[in-house]
Amino acid sequence: MPSAARPDARLLQEPLLQVRKLTVEYDTAAGPVRAVESFDLDVARGEFVGVVGESGCGKSTMLFGVAQLLSPPARISGGSVVFKGSDLVTMSARELAAVRWRDISVVMQSAMNALNPVKQLAAQYADVMRAHGEKSTTAIRARSVEVLELVGIDPEHLSSYPHQLSGGMRQRAMIAMALLFTPDLIIMDEPTSALDVVAQRSLMVQIKELQERLGFAVIFVTHDMSLVSHFSDRLVVMYAGKAAEIGPTRDVFAQPGHPYTQGLLDAFPSIRGPRVPLTGIPGSPPNLLHPPTGCRFAARCPHRFEACDAPPPLYDTGTTLAACHLHAPSRAEALR
Repeated sequence: MPSAARPDARLLQEPLLQVRKLTVEYDTAAGPVRAVESFDLDVARGEFVGVVGESGCGKSTMLFGVAQLLSPPARISGGSVVFKGSDLVTMSARELAAVRWRDISVVMQSAMNALNPVKQLAAQYADVMRAHGEKSTTAIRARSVEVLELVGIDPEHLSSYPHQLSGGMRQRAMIAMALLFTPDLIIMDEPTSALDVVAQRSLMVQIKELQERLGFAVIFVTHDMSLVSHFSDRLVVMYAGKAAEIGPTRDVFAQPGHPYTQGLLDAFPSIRGPRVPLTGIPGSPPNLLHPPTGCRFAARCPHRFEACDAPPPLYDTGTTLAACHLHAPSRAEALR
């Protein structure tokens, strides 16, 4: 996949993660629903990648496909997920178990559901470490204390059950669990969605500080573009199972190349500048049981023209990559 303009030096190295043509389908009585189609993504070591889009656009499905956590009726019907040179899609359950937590960790959307409600934090952390060969009770306790302190939780809470913690503390306890082996990649599925605005900001600052200190890469999925505006290095905008735009976060916000990205930005208020009315995106996403043959955003797009009847590739806009025919070389030349 071509890189956007002005790449970070890390992006010139061999990617830590390479997702190619990833396709995920849900089997239904009416036929397969292709929730993610031909999705490409590179993640460099130490990079923070945000993935945004409306609810139902395929963000979490893509994430679970990358992490190999899909369960029926969902299945990967095509593509590859190469992590540190090995394709996760072709790995056996035993091989994946060796990679999870040690090399790749996942922080789920709801920590209350992800954590075991009848086990203390200490027991849950110990289960993870023992599953990867750590037998020393002293070492397990020491590392559990260390990761809790990393996320700003008093180690006395190792004896707490999940229901005894606040929502923010539960999410930080999940992040601490994800850091037990200092993995190379942490995948986060809307970890701030159940938190208030103040707790969201606090958690995001802590995630970014830990990432910069420990050097792990992050894929952070959210429906809130404003949440990742100050924390992600690169942004992926998804729509109807495909990447609509990819680029450095600052460039995506400053010069969005896709009408859908612009629509998302217009739906969020700015704390600077004159007061302007918020505008939503008219219409609704397409039915992925019978997706349109051309651009999937065309029916809702204010700039639709005849070329939109064909599916657009990712065009280089000069700052980002956008799946919009407005940036086709022939049209760009005609507009000059």
